[in-house]
Amino acid sequence: MSVTNPLDTLKNTFGFDAFREGQESIINQVLNGNSALAVFPTGSGKSLCYQLPALLLPGLTIVISPLIALMKDQVDFLQERSIPVARLDSSLTADETRQVYTNLNNGHLKLLYVAPERISNERFFASIEDVSISLMVIDEAHCISEWGHNFRPEYLKLSIAAKKLKVGRILALTATATPSVVDDIRREFAIPPEAYVNTGFHRPNLFLEFSPTPALDRIETLKKKLAGSPAGPTIVYVTLQKTAESVAEALREADQPAKAYHAGMKSETRSKIQDWFMASTNGIVVATIAFGMGIDKSDIRHIYHFNLPKTLENYSQEIGRAGRDGSPSHCEILGSNEDLIVLENFIYGDTPTEKSIDAFVEFILSQETEFDISIYQLSHLTDIRPLVLSTLLTYLELDGIIKFTAPFYSEYKFNYLVSRSEILAQYDPSRQAFLGKLFDQAVKKQTWSYINLDTAASNLGEDRNRIVKAFNHLEETGKLEVGVTGLRQGMRLLQHPDSSRVAQNLSNKVFRNETRNIERTQMVIELLNADSCKTRAVLEYFGEDLGSPCGHCSHCETGKTDRIRSAEHNLNSNEQNQINRFLDERPIGFKTPRENARFLCGIASPKLSRSRLTQNELFASLEQSPFHAVLKALEGK
Repeated sequence: MSVTNPLDTLKNTFGFDAFREGQESIINQVLNGNSALAVFPTGSGKSLCYQLPALLLPGLTIVISPLIALMKDQVDFLQERSIPVARLDSSLTADETRQVYTNLNNGHLKLLYVAPERISNERFFASIEDVSISLMVIDEAHCISEWGHNFRPEYLKLSIAAKKLKVGRILALTATATPSVVDDIRREFAIPPEAYVNTGFHRPNLFLEFSPTPALDRIETLKKKLAGSPAGPTIVYVTLQKTAESVAEALREADQPAKAYHAGMKSETRSKIQDWFMASTNGIVVATIAFGMGIDKSDIRHIYHFNLPKTLENYSQEIGRAGRDGSPSHCEILGSNEDLIVLENFIYGDTPTEKSIDAFVEFILSQETEFDISIYQLSHLTDIRPLVLSTLLTYLELDGIIKFTAPFYSEYKFNYLVSRSEILAQYDPSRQAFLGKLFDQAVKKQTWSYINLDTAASNLGEDRNRIVKAFNHLEETGKLEVGVTGLRQGMRLLQHPDSSRVAQNLSNKVFRNETRNIERTQMVIELLNADSCKTRAVLEYFGEDLGSPCGHCSHCETGKTDRIRSAEHNLNSNEQNQINRFLDERPIGFKTPRENARFLCGIASPKLSRSRLTQNELFASLEQSPFHAVLKALEGK
């Protein structure tokens, strides 16, 4: 197929007569061999920008997305159009995974969807390193930037992986990117100015309303607003899982068709709720931010923020799910300054103590030149949350202190789907001997046989990669059922700098991030308090000048602003008494003020979660109190 007929492919394969704004420009850049960046609002057709070129380019297109729901929806959409596509994610069965690898190695796929963590996975990399990859697509590309609201350290490794895989070009996609985030993405993937397309964030069909409401009155206010509005698919966003449950129950009692949705539910339950909502014409989902990512429902009529959104980026993404069909939709914030305590405490909870950072640095710098770690084990050793730990490791790599080598699984497990003798009989003598010795390295237990790959490679005098490829082959050909355990990240120590200097540098960065994230939350308050067009204020944050008031927000309609105060809070006598009691009893021993404040505010750490101390009655006794106020009080003791 010629690469000069994207419009024909648009009509014949996808059933559209014309491109949306920005799509044709991005598609032409990709087809001409350039890496590109598309910053399009949610629901404006980013996926077509890679789906269409994937059919016109030779080889494979890999789509990297953190959203399993999006992967599933996109794969279903493409399969309905007879496009050879697959996804690899944790929801697949062993048989389904095996079939994907078989199709991949046989060259039967045009698109493959994977999570960002998989791209550097040892087994996956061994399976695709010989595959011709024309295009790598990076969805949610803002995650690569520390300046963004959702920095994910594994995204920084994608450009390295793309070079190793000799990928022809990169297409980065995002719906939320401030100018500094755009600069980061373009620099990381060498995207030329002409290959950056931003169609703007303005959605004239969205009416933005801001009605900060005291927490005690919010349920009744929401009930009245829902009862007084035309019925239509609705999302009510909340911060906490328990709030999702309680609000959904209260709405059902008011005869509203509401269901809760949050990450604490089983995946099967979440899928059923999602399917119900997609088919509904009046369903209400009361959800944490886990809901809506990758959900392509065009007729959502109402978005309510029962609690304050975490950041303006979150707010923009969440209201962007309304009115994708172009019809008028209503987006309203009911949250107030009372919500800041929970939002800010989440941020403070991610900041490790200086003692933990010291322990982390000491551990890393004491290793041999080549070493490996378990993120889970190191998290408990240092008392640093796993995501934060991954970020610290990435900082060390960017500073040239360590280098990530391939992640790997320390142990494979397998079941014979055909007998051992039948397997060996299908190979020549040299391969028979290799496989026979390899199987001899395994320890048979009740159901599975287990084998440590490093030990096996050493005992057999074989390259580890040969063993990995052998297991991949035996699984793909239906001879073995293979599983993996004990994920470890390979590392190389490049230098031995002064540990105190390294620890201080990391401390400065994590506390800088804490301050920056608190500031992002405060920007939501500034938006609510802006005595001007609210739509224009949001757009200015993303570097877009509307030029004049939008005419379709609550301020433009009424000229009024319901101002709220930031969460300034002096501890009352009861809160002071709780602190004094805590200091008298010392249930967690003599810890730093920050550790003590986290305990009182109910912010668990890896070590604390493993202990029974979270059952102590003082744990979370001040969870409704601002962390910074509790910390300040403890520092004065």
